[in-house]
Amino acid sequence: MYVAASRSDETETAGVHGVANLRFARSGDDTRLADLYQRAPLRVLFPQALDHGVPAAVVVTTTGGLVGGDRLDLEMVADQGARALVTAQAAEKVYRSLRKDCRIEVRVCAETDAWLEWLPQETILFEGSRLRRMTVLDLAPTARVMAGEILVFGRTASGEVLSRGLIRDAWEVRRDGRLVWMDALHMHGDLAKPLMSAACFSGFAATATMLYAGDDGDARLELARELIREHADEDVKAAATVVGGVLVVRWLGRDGFSLRTAYGGFWAAFRSHVGGLRAALPRVWSV
Repeated sequence: MYVAASRSDETETAGVHGVANLRFARSGDDTRLADLYQRAPLRVLFPQALDHGVPAAVVVTTTGGLVGGDRLDLEMVADQGARALVTAQAAEKVYRSLRKDCRIEVRVCAETDAWLEWLPQETILFEGSRLRRMTVLDLAPTARVMAGEILVFGRTASGEVLSRGLIRDAWEVRRDGRLVWMDALHMHGDLAKPLMSAACFSGFAATATMLYAGDDGDARLELARELIREHADEDVKAAATVVGGVLVVRWLGRDGFSLRTAYGGFWAAFRSHVGGLRAALPRVWSV
């Protein structure tokens, strides 16, 4: 078995390249899986769905984590009128790297009248890790997408604090082929300074982003701010805004657990209000 934790020196490996491509299609009143391609170390499972007619897919990284030189490519497509939720089995771990970066490319595509959720669990960055991630949302008119990410800066339960490495976490949102929003978090080298600076992360141990892209993004801003207040926690700060019609919600947490709790509660409530779905998260989020 290929175990990521044993690959502490990437000079001994060329890295792995995992691929998972999913496409969902409308079938009457339901949605079904139309196409699936997967290549190790990515694998996709299909547990019982939260909502009738809205299939759930769970992405698994079978190596248990990523090191320098590894790459993951994930693409999910919802055809016209399709509705689906894609999540991850567990937190993604990014281990120490001597030189090479690990790369994650995520593409979320929604056709006319589609609803698609991309709800990964947290990415835990170990001391000395090097991560480059790009997430692209590509929507047709009247499509709606919820997409998010959580970053945890070090193994906080063990008292680890990041002091060096590379973090580049970038987003692009395209609507009808036009770029409407883009953003990137980039920190390289001395990570302790921005993570502790009052002008940056001010000692918070985790951060999260949720995007809602749809024709009604502007109209959902007050709802988002109300839900932030409902799921407030003294160890978590959150705020919401709209840029280019894209609703952007961000969190900072003193620890990964409190942030995850506030983030998950918000997500469940928002999908219910906006998508008419259950106010719940996939079962793997409670394991």
